[in-house]
Amino acid sequence: MKKKWNVFAAVAMSVALLAGCGANNGDNSGGSDGNGAGGKKEIKLAYVAWDSEIASTHVVKEVLETKLGYTVDMLQVDAGPMWSGIADGSADAMVAAWLPTTHESYLQDNEGKVEDLGPNLEGTKLGLVVPAYMDVTSIEDLVSDAAVGEGVKHTITGIEPGAGLMMKTESVLEEYGLKDDWTLLESSSAAMTQALENAYKKQEPIIVTGWTPHWKFAKMDLKYLEDPKGVYGQDEQIHTVVRNGLKDAQPEAYAFLHKFNWTPEDMAAVMIDIVEGASPEDAAKAWVEANGDKVDAWLE
Repeated sequence: MKKKWNVFAAVAMSVALLAGCGANNGDNSGGSDGNGAGGKKEIKLAYVAWDSEIASTHVVKEVLETKLGYTVDMLQVDAGPMWSGIADGSADAMVAAWLPTTHESYLQDNEGKVEDLGPNLEGTKLGLVVPAYMDVTSIEDLVSDAAVGEGVKHTITGIEPGAGLMMKTESVLEEYGLKDDWTLLESSSAAMTQALENAYKKQEPIIVTGWTPHWKFAKMDLKYLEDPKGVYGQDEQIHTVVRNGLKDAQPEAYAFLHKFNWTPEDMAAVMIDIVEGASPEDAAKAWVEANGDKVDAWLE
């Protein structure tokens, strides 16, 4: 498979960022000072720069700061460093673990080093996404219909290198016999959606790596390509994962994170506000203020 790589610089930068925030190589019990023992109410949240995780992490930050009085440090990293940061204690929590399939390898690599608090959102989906006006319905069509490949220059526009979605897409190209002729273009979530919007406005063909929930489905008429081999797996969940020892060190934050749970519609509302011009902070604040009953349930 042909690829365009810039992975080493991105990973190195991400690892350095986490390391600089105070990695703990012991029992993972000392990431942030604990309020359980009279320490400061501080917490570090790690997240990837996907629209869905930007929305969820900022909502969690808003609740921690305005309802529980925490100081929150936000660490934007790639998926691998996000998991390793929780595992080594340089970050306290994330609400961005796509399981059981997308981040399966990260969970296996860090088994016993993190605590999975379970799903915070049900009903996610991964796959290859195209505008509805394209005359293609299945990944198998990329093999059998030469015109489809020619129309997009045999290129699938992806996101950040190292993302679980990208690894799954590499497996798709392998399983469907596409790796020799097709390029999986590494970019970012923002660059992928910009390319999709540009092509959509011109009614041009494009194939991107996509996931639900995401605001692009509300803004454009899109469809997933069928995956008859089931490489992308079934619908997933987004889980909350915390460092070992957080329950004792930060019991108040831990209790909230354990109860944090919302719907794809909730997440989409925040994402759409952001894409329409609101800052992530303002979009999260507006959602929290408008959904007091849900927030109160998380804090009971």
